[in-house]
Amino acid sequence: MSQAPRHLVAIDWGTSNFRAFLVDADSGECLDSRRSDAGLRALRGDEFPHYCAAQVNEWRDGGRVPVYLAGMVGSARGWSEAPQLDLPVAASDLARHVVAAPGLDNAWLVPGVKVVEPARVDVMRGEEIQAFGALAAAESDTALCCLPGTHSKWASLEAGYLVDFTTMMTGELYHAVRFHTLPGEPARASDAFDAEGFEQGLRAARHPAGLLHALFEARSRNLYAGLADEQVGSFLSGVMIGSEVDRQRALFPRTAEVLLIGSSALNALYRRAMEAAGFGVREIDSDHATLMGLCALARQHRDE
Repeated sequence: MSQAPRHLVAIDWGTSNFRAFLVDADSGECLDSRRSDAGLRALRGDEFPHYCAAQVNEWRDGGRVPVYLAGMVGSARGWSEAPQLDLPVAASDLARHVVAAPGLDNAWLVPGVKVVEPARVDVMRGEEIQAFGALAAAESDTALCCLPGTHSKWASLEAGYLVDFTTMMTGELYHAVRFHTLPGEPARASDAFDAEGFEQGLRAARHPAGLLHALFEARSRNLYAGLADEQVGSFLSGVMIGSEVDRQRALFPRTAEVLLIGSSALNALYRRAMEAAGFGVREIDSDHATLMGLCALARQHRDE
């Protein structure tokens, strides 16, 4: 077996963003990075290998440094399709099923995961790597992870396996309601955070009539209960995040702590909602989780 490279390139490439990191293969330390808005929507299929090479070739030592790519880049809409594996899945399973990225030597697309059952179908690409990375960062083999975003993911891991996950359209629904409905109309001018508006939304999310009623309360409270125009956006955010978190609290009534993996701005809102629902919260930086997850996968792939 040839000597293992000291470095690797870890890439998280989604619909809207490209993030690449030069990483020490042993420690997981980030040595350099590149970020851009060149997500899947910005490129044609034949442009992926050329764009990737232009961003990372100076790190690659003539191709000897491997590249691992996670996220929607491995979907049918991306560079080339990698499989989505059935649960339960360990990090070693992902490593065994990486797919060579066409047009770029020593570059590998990471599989996603899926749930296909009579009562439920769900898919994930990219967040599974972050969940395994967060598990490593927490020095545990069992956790409930929350990954906020346009399509938030809640992932349950047991004994080192990803055993279940659920997708919530929280971020996308927030944008749709804010910009395309009557209740969201007052929020279109400003997205400044208002703590009281958010707390009202958290409380409204618990109304027995459910999410659809709570969303309309942005309108009725704005008319008759003193919810100011500048509070409506935060109220809607509180309703949606609160509904998401409360549902997970009902599904995991005995879980004491959630690993919260995401950006600092969203993490602060989710922390408020989780603590209100009785969860303890441990925050894991999303970039760090990605790097730890891809480094662990790369080590296992190298040893195959």
